[in-house]
Amino acid sequence: MKTIKDFPREVVEFPDLGIVMPDGCRLSARVWMPKDATDKPVPAILEHLPYRKRDGTTARDNLTHPYFAGNGYASIRVDMRGNGDSEGLMADEYTPQELQDACDVIAWVAAQPWCNGNVGMMGISWGGFNSLQVAALQPPALKAIITLCSTDDRYADDIHYKGGLLLNENQGWGATMFSYSSRPPDPALVGEKWREMWLDRLENEPFFPAIWLSHQTRDAYWKHGSICEDYAQVKAATLAIGGWGDGYKNAVSRIVGNLKAPAKGIVGPWIHKYPHFAVPQPAIGFLQEALRWWDHWLKDEPTGVEDDPAMRLYLMDSVPPREWYDERPGRWIAEAQWPSPAIPTRQFHLGRDGTLGDSAVGDLAVEIASRQDCGVAGGEYCAIWAGPDLPGDQRVDDEKSACFDTAPLDEAFDIVGGAVIRLKLSADRPQAMVAVRLCDVQPDGGSTRITYGVLNLAHRESHEFPQPVAPGEVMEITLKLDDVAYSIKPGHRLRVAVSSTYWPMVWSAPEPVMLTLHEGALDLPVRPAGAGDEWTFKEPEGATPWATETLRKPSNSRQVERDAETGRVTLRIEDDFGELRDLDHGLANGSVARETWSIHPDNPLSAQGETHWTETLARGDWSVRTETFTRMTSERHTFHLTGRVEAYEGDTLVFERDFVEEIQRNHI
Repeated sequence: MKTIKDFPREVVEFPDLGIVMPDGCRLSARVWMPKDATDKPVPAILEHLPYRKRDGTTARDNLTHPYFAGNGYASIRVDMRGNGDSEGLMADEYTPQELQDACDVIAWVAAQPWCNGNVGMMGISWGGFNSLQVAALQPPALKAIITLCSTDDRYADDIHYKGGLLLNENQGWGATMFSYSSRPPDPALVGEKWREMWLDRLENEPFFPAIWLSHQTRDAYWKHGSICEDYAQVKAATLAIGGWGDGYKNAVSRIVGNLKAPAKGIVGPWIHKYPHFAVPQPAIGFLQEALRWWDHWLKDEPTGVEDDPAMRLYLMDSVPPREWYDERPGRWIAEAQWPSPAIPTRQFHLGRDGTLGDSAVGDLAVEIASRQDCGVAGGEYCAIWAGPDLPGDQRVDDEKSACFDTAPLDEAFDIVGGAVIRLKLSADRPQAMVAVRLCDVQPDGGSTRITYGVLNLAHRESHEFPQPVAPGEVMEITLKLDDVAYSIKPGHRLRVAVSSTYWPMVWSAPEPVMLTLHEGALDLPVRPAGAGDEWTFKEPEGATPWATETLRKPSNSRQVERDAETGRVTLRIEDDFGELRDLDHGLANGSVARETWSIHPDNPLSAQGETHWTETLARGDWSVRTETFTRMTSERHTFHLTGRVEAYEGDTLVFERDFVEEIQRNHI
């Protein structure tokens, strides 16, 4: 990344600008703006997050916000209510209070003498979500947003549920937020009341995994904040960005295809990161693209963004399966319209003897009873930490699935969009699921997952009103696989792999299931190899990186263990994020995350998930630490969740709290 030090306008920073909400709650904002903004007012850009501007998102904030400020914007990074250095308490994600706070911040910013009255909002993940949700509320000053790695549908396409199945990320990310929210504000900013604020947060901290698990269908809880309920409510011009290695890749297509407001999409090869420092490479000049967007919609300058293609997509080349790639070979392609009329569908049929071909056949009568550990090669639902989190060689899961292969391909072709699988099948239990993976089988037999999808068969008609499966009854289902842009080579084979389990991506059914597959067809979006459809982005730029001292280097590991005596299969993940000291204000922060997912291959009720997070903050003689724990198991009709938070000042335990929850399973 190229570091830019000289900007058109000199930048000043305010590390703790107070913005007081109508109810008296003070939110803490870190603000960068041109030094002469009061004399020459500028538009403003807001990022509103719970992830702590002082020590959480500082690395990316330092690259991004001063860059915008130097190019003529007030760039504002606000700690949400109850987080970081802001007052108040947080009850949940995307609450009406959170969204109203953002609207009140926008109104406050627009009224300042250094602002020209035009505001944009941006963010990745949580900040991308609330940018969309706030845009749907239409605060008058909000003219444009940039939403990255976000969703328009909180039930069907977030970290909680997928295809009506419980994602284990519900516990994993719930544990992450449980840990993040346990930390105090910085005494250097809030003064002596830091301890009172900290203990108040701990006493009132929500137990996120249980809150989200209490809503297992697409009820009003999830409809709140899901802009897919009414896309027309979003009036702000929207640039939506995602990554093929991220859990939120599908929303970009739907946002661009459904918004009435001006909307463009970009999807790269990346995991859950901003594109100017994203991995796998290639990263792009995201900040330059963002400036083009802001300059047009907030400054009314002719940057040409309105004439950009509807979608710019990174077409990934076929690669051998690995759990991590530093770089994905491929090229950028562009589609003027989306959905694109230039991408036809090619159909493949599941055949007898494991074939995948052009012609339909009669009843397959294929029985599928996957081991409970089928899915162990699936990687993370949402790869985020830059560790070995991507799906590895799929052969270990293919062996536990029914597989259907093409003959070696005569020519290359490009898969661009969302494939759809249509199946006729039956199940021998009232609660069952199906998982479908589309794989690229290399000439040496290696199997690379191209895309996948899962479906709770009780949700085959509706995510809102599930119905149990009638054992033995043939069902016709349609399952959309995740969006992708992938070029497959001649000599390779396409494989459709169908399984009845997918652990530890999703929680297991209450009892072992036998599926019987009768018919199947794959509708594949195949894009003609185009001439002149390539796109080029500028190389990444950023402001001066965060100045830190490394106190402990980061490390990570991901290991699968099989107990020879008990047969239990365990996935252990440890992410040590290291420890850094800020060379400006001296605050040191460190964290370690540990996850364990285990199951017996023959017993779905043996499933167990455990997490343990450690967070530390220190400066001089002052130090605090929190330890947070979660555990989840299930019985046939009940989920069992426990949680614990411990808070230490120095080595003294100053707070402890336990959570115990029993939640009934609702067709899941």
